Amino acid sequence: MSSKARYIMIGGFLGAGKTTTVGRLARHLSAQGLKVGLITNDQAGGLVDTKLLRGQGYATEEIAGGCFCCRFNTLVDAASKLANEAKPDIFIAEPVGSCTDLVATVTYPLRRMYGDAFTIAPLSVLVDPVRARRVFGLDQGGTFSAKVAYIFKKQLEEADIIVISKSDLIDDAQREELRAVLAKEFPLAKIVTASPRQETGLDELFASLMTGEQARRNPMAVDYVLYADGEALLGWLNATVTLKSDDEFDANSFLKQLASAVQARLLRDGAEIAHFKMTFSPDDGIAGELASINLVRSDYVAELGMELDEPTTGGQLIVNLRAEADPAALMEAVKEGLAETTLQFFGLQATLDHHEHFRPGKPTPTHRDGAEGWEHWIEKA
Repeated sequence: MSSKARYIMIGGFLGAGKTTTVGRLARHLSAQGLKVGLITNDQAGGLVDTKLLRGQGYATEEIAGGCFCCRFNTLVDAASKLANEAKPDIFIAEPVGSCTDLVATVTYPLRRMYGDAFTIAPLSVLVDPVRARRVFGLDQGGTFSAKVAYIFKKQLEEADIIVISKSDLIDDAQREELRAVLAKEFPLAKIVTASPRQETGLDELFASLMTGEQARRNPMAVDYVLYADGEALLGWLNATVTLKSDDEFDANSFLKQLASAVQARLLRDGAEIAHFKMTFSPDDGIAGELASINLVRSDYVAELGMELDEPTTGGQLIVNLRAEADPAALMEAVKEGLAETTLQFFGLQATLDHHEHFRPGKPTPTHRDGAEGWEHWIEKA
């Protein structure tokens, strides 16, 4: 193993399967005897992703309050903290799902300023095939407005590797049709298919991330006004809730009913869900034990990712909801959904401990390396 740590960034839009893939990669590398440090990222604190990854036993730092590009120094600090405490061979970073321009604002500056400490892996960007087929006009169904779709497409444009994630959700003909569109739109990217949940097709991706190098080319052009407008159309909600009951209740069933109740209200309001995920950690469970649920489109079915084996009398619920909708409407949907769902479980009470709902602010990168920075990289290499 090189004396330099490997920096791997796995991007993709909200709901593309990034956290699942990060967990699979971390397990794969750990099985090879490598130490792994993870860095999660969000516009706000209290991330389901962080809870899930720490629950799997991985050293994880969370960067809240903005994307990696706008909190570059905090990203470096998080890596330094992990280096001091866990001494990882590999850093795996998962950026905010609404963030783009990562090459110019994150990986090129890392290479330029900290090239003696890191080797930079190719940028992989995951794409949900159902969402992508709708964005590119191959299928009908709920999708995003043009400004949000701009971010979605820009993420793919800068990718070294485009991963058609959740490939099991579409058939062979649909997959090949989507692959052809992506290859035409983004000819510089390598395209692979995988299903992180079913753990198929990952070997090729993991091998590329460990042995490949980031492409050396000029950063893409980004209209930051349009980018900011697209992010501003997205509503963001993070909340923590304490659940307490005199009698035991089935937390798995509670999560499914709550997800359905919130989804119904957002469908009524015409909101397009980008990603809705929740975890529940029981007070009476063992360390790391939790239940989780995930919904990635308004017209999809929420799926349990992890389940509790036994009923519980209480614990902490974490709610992360992102949708193209008014943030106040997201908050109202969650409050109404909680009220409706707790009534279905005798003696159950829900206390909203913390919540924040907002629209992301205009992205303002700490650094942005253009052609000159890129040329300096080549000369230095």
